[in-house]
Amino acid sequence: MRPPMPRTIMTTHTATITMGMIITTITVITMTIRIMVVTITIILTMMSTATTSITTATPMLMTTNSVGTDDARAMSASEAAALYRLMTWLSPAFPVGAFSYSSGIEWAVEAGDISNAATLHDWLTVMLTDGAGFCDAVFLAQTHRAVTSHEDASLHDIAELAAAFVPSRERQLETTTQGRAFIDIARAAWSCEGLDEIIAACGDKIVYPVAAGLVSAAHGIPLEPALHAFLHAVVSNWISAGSRLIPLGQTDSQRVLARLEPDVAATATRAISASLDDLGSATFRADLASVRHETQYTRLFRS
Repeated sequence: MRPPMPRTIMTTHTATITMGMIITTITVITMTIRIMVVTITIILTMMSTATTSITTATPMLMTTNSVGTDDARAMSASEAAALYRLMTWLSPAFPVGAFSYSSGIEWAVEAGDISNAATLHDWLTVMLTDGAGFCDAVFLAQTHRAVTSHEDASLHDIAELAAAFVPSRERQLETTTQGRAFIDIARAAWSCEGLDEIIAACGDKIVYPVAAGLVSAAHGIPLEPALHAFLHAVVSNWISAGSRLIPLGQTDSQRVLARLEPDVAATATRAISASLDDLGSATFRADLASVRHETQYTRLFRS
């Protein structure tokens, strides 16, 4: 058994331990203070940087807003009027009766060629890029140019060719009925100087793309926006018919419209640079659908 430690030695040992703990505690406190100082320095630096960024960004934001405001004010009264008229004339609400025609889509649905959103998209892509969509776009562009350059003889020839360039009796009824309605309503609500003479130069039959082209040109609306708006209206009407026949929900219909966006833009670009010699269709099945619809037993649409 170990002898008890003398009181003096115990006291000294205890004091040594206590002093060591105090020193350790002081060291920890010192390190903590240093860490806090470093942290505060970093925070202050970040705050300074953030303040600088905000100070720099504020005038940039003001400049951006200023540019946007200037751009909005830069639109002239005639440009604003042109946009307003295009949105009205080529809106589904414009009463040309487009909702009652399907361009043969009704027969394609009954035959099983179109059964869902994917097959509707594929069908309309071909109609747009290689069929009626492209041809109508070319007729609109050529009509617009003839009106702008005051070439009445050329305008008459274009209108006559466009009226003959449809594959079926129902398709003829569809495009001439919409064309006449477009002319009559636009002339009644938005008459302009020289419009009656331009209409007279076209002859008896004015199909829908010719009507849209001549009215747009008569009102001084540029060709490119008029063409894009027209193609958007045509595609929207086709999708509307398909959504009622398949049927499709609103979301799927909008998905089809969204997927056709690049095709609409590409078709407009082609049509602007095309001539009447470039007209042609490679949509035999769609043309056949238009013909077959004439004898279809149950029909919701007029074409």
